[in-house]
Amino acid sequence: MLAKRIIPCLDVTGGRVVKGINFEGLRDAGSILEQARFYNGELADELVFLDISASVESRKTTLEEVLKVSGEVFMPLTVGGGINSVERAREIFMHGADKVSVNTAVVKEPELISRIAEKYGSQAVVVAIDVKKKEDRHMVHTHSGKIPTPLEAVEWAQMVQELGAGEILLTSMDRDGTQEGYDNDILAKVSTSVHIPVIASGGAGNLEHLYEGFTRGKADAALAASIFHFRQYSIRQAKQYLRDRGIPVRL
Repeated sequence: MLAKRIIPCLDVTGGRVVKGINFEGLRDAGSILEQARFYNGELADELVFLDISASVESRKTTLEEVLKVSGEVFMPLTVGGGINSVERAREIFMHGADKVSVNTAVVKEPELISRIAEKYGSQAVVVAIDVKKKEDRHMVHTHSGKIPTPLEAVEWAQMVQELGAGEILLTSMDRDGTQEGYDNDILAKVSTSVHIPVIASGGAGNLEHLYEGFTRGKADAALAASIFHFRQYSIRQAKQYLRDRGIPVRL
């Protein structure tokens, strides 16, 4: 069985790491470089850098910040925010990213997934899917969760897989920042409907939540921010806990 991954996430705006609840009420969570250095010294499997206001502000992710982070970490780095063309993806890769995360632009233009994948490989394309529950359906949102779309999560996940995405980052807007646990219902539905890896995101508040994301949610990786940024737990603690519960991890 493949090892499950633990991935800290740097949500970035205004040159700082931030964390909110349900994509709102952002609070400062430290220096971008300090957090990157910290996670480089931990046992993080990967690092995600998301410029959360780039699409909202119709601008590009700051390449200088990406370059600084890539110079600090020796693990796979995924960068997202405002990536709306193959050329922009190329710039991100040239500044040290291993993968790009795309959301808003590919909802508008799904073929962009295929174009990036054809040039850089499916393994380099992560499609971020931000979902909010409406009655009994989980609907996809863009622009950092501010704009709803008519797309349903499972259908969209299957479509992005067909278009060449190598991985899905599934975030529950309802759970984001609440520390109440992942939405394992939609996580399991998406994970079992595709054959590419799915990263659980939104709601991790303790180590049991990570375990449930892997067992109940069928995720391949667990992304978390608050519990690691504010040093509630270390990644080593998380991995030891998971290993003790029978989850294969790299230690």
